[in-house]
Amino acid sequence: MKNLLLRGLTGVLYVILITGSILLNRYTFAGLFSILLFFCLREFYGLLNTHKKVHISTVYNSAGGVLLFVSAGLYASGAFPSAVFAVYLLYLVGLWVSGLYTKPSDPLVHTAYVLLGQCYIALPFALLNFLVFPDCLSSGTYYPLFLLSLFVFIWLSDTGAFVVGMLWGKHRLFPRISPKKSWEGFFGGLFFTVASSFIFAYYEPVIPYHHWIGIAVWVVIFGTWGDLVESLIKRTLGIKDSGSALPGHGGFLDRIDSLLLAVYAAVIYVQVIIQN
Repeated sequence: MKNLLLRGLTGVLYVILITGSILLNRYTFAGLFSILLFFCLREFYGLLNTHKKVHISTVYNSAGGVLLFVSAGLYASGAFPSAVFAVYLLYLVGLWVSGLYTKPSDPLVHTAYVLLGQCYIALPFALLNFLVFPDCLSSGTYYPLFLLSLFVFIWLSDTGAFVVGMLWGKHRLFPRISPKKSWEGFFGGLFFTVASSFIFAYYEPVIPYHHWIGIAVWVVIFGTWGDLVESLIKRTLGIKDSGSALPGHGGFLDRIDSLLLAVYAAVIYVQVIIQN
């Protein structure tokens, strides 16, 4: 019971912080998500250091990922031209050159693992900026609803899948990677997520309801893949949770695993389908 209460309290606090930072303004969004990204990358690189016996600088390379996120925000908001990414490109150059001086035992593996963290975690976070500054509305205007819907859809999909799967789940979705997930749970999560999309359509009629449904469906599919990909990574590393920073929930990556692929679906839908 104590663990359940602790898990519930942590979950509520997480939802409040994420929702509040998104809705308040662009600065609270940028601040909280920069911090979240830093700790996600630090956690990921720490896992690789422990289980793959490499020596990645967790602080330096986590800060590099934050640099990509901030650069993308400045570009997406129209505050700076594409030249703002030059600093991040210098970080990437430094990553390759550093192998000449630090002399890691296997420089290719070391560099590959660092780039894996940048692609797997930092790039999806950077793309979040193109949801809060969507060109399909007005360039440079902070618009939190797409990003908020992304998180709400993920949360409802996870919750619906858990409840429906626990009650009626019989057919395994992907037993090799996650034996507890079921097709019944997947469609249960999809139902609750699509139902919630009508609420967003009601409060934002400028975006037609069928687009909100489209985003919801894409987020559920890609979010499920994101969850499974993180499960694959944890199985490869031989661990149950990515960390213990969040009581009752595991690590930071355990909380944002679905987001890391779902953001691609949301950005593609908003920037390509809705905008055109």
